Amino acid sequence: MLSKIEAMCLKKGIRFTGSRKIIAQIIIESNDHPDVDVVLQRANKINPKIGIATVYRTLKLFADNDIIAKHDFAGEEKSRYEDVNDDEHHDHLIDIKTGKVVEFYNEEIEHLKEKIAKDLGYNLVDHRLELYASPIKKDD
Repeated sequence: MLSKIEAMCLKKGIRFTGSRKIIAQIIIESNDHPDVDVVLQRANKINPKIGIATVYRTLKLFADNDIIAKHDFAGEEKSRYEDVNDDEHHDHLIDIKTGKVVEFYNEEIEHLKEKIAKDLGYNLVDHRLELYASPIKKDD
């Protein structure tokens, strides 16, 4: 069975090499929005011959073709990546202390974004919401 990324590559006429398959699988299986270095570390556990240039080129190719999502979160030097799921919209909360990315969906926020656009005389066609936060300190 083809992975979603492989199917999208084939549909767009992009060759799907062994290295690309490994990198695609890493993105599909990741829930932590890995950066290039993390993808390289994980790829090298599967095939130590995969180099940083291959990872950079593959992630750029996938992102440029809307096969994966590239995120440039504020305060971070490196882009992070995630699988694209057209059926499931979500927003991100980024822990500014650890860099952990938490995906969330909130119906009230979705309605509010639509309302704001309408109130300003627009139809909302797309959006990206990133919240930057630090953990609430619990009293001991």
